[in-house]
Amino acid sequence: MTSKQNDILLLNLIREGDELAFKRVFESYFVPLCRYMFLFIQEKETVEDLAMDIFTYLWENKNEIQIHTSLKSYLFQAAHNKSLNIVRQRKKILSIDKLDIELLESDDQKLELHELQEFIQSAIMDLPDKCKNVFQLSRFENLSNQEISSQLNISVKTVEAHISKAIKKIRKILGDLYLFFC
Repeated sequence: MTSKQNDILLLNLIREGDELAFKRVFESYFVPLCRYMFLFIQEKETVEDLAMDIFTYLWENKNEIQIHTSLKSYLFQAAHNKSLNIVRQRKKILSIDKLDIELLESDDQKLELHELQEFIQSAIMDLPDKCKNVFQLSRFENLSNQEISSQLNISVKTVEAHISKAIKKIRKILGDLYLFFC
């Protein structure tokens, strides 16, 4: 029996309420899903919670779920989507332009943050035009790599390369600043 046939059989059994079939799917895919999501999130507890959410959703919606590929593909796509949602959510929270300066306690901290923002902004402005544009679309307009790729008519790999290059340059400047102030 092929993997796809096995998945179809297991899914049909799950739809009938077969807890053993569900347990088998859980035992087969829980750890691989966690490992996959850990590539994006790097927090064991969060990853495990997300994986549990996926399996809970599968069980609770077993009669409504339409799987057009394989059960494995469905589960990994769900894991991918949940991981990206967390990454996007965190990116918005940690976005430099959204820092609430009022939460800082002293004028010195406000000045240091302002200087840091200026250094980062300067580093961004020094990037090559295409790289700068891609980075700004990613970090300040919160577009996905796929959206940037479509908008600029470049490959997703090129988008990733531009973002990586920008981050390396900013990290280098921040590292140099750290060495300068220490």
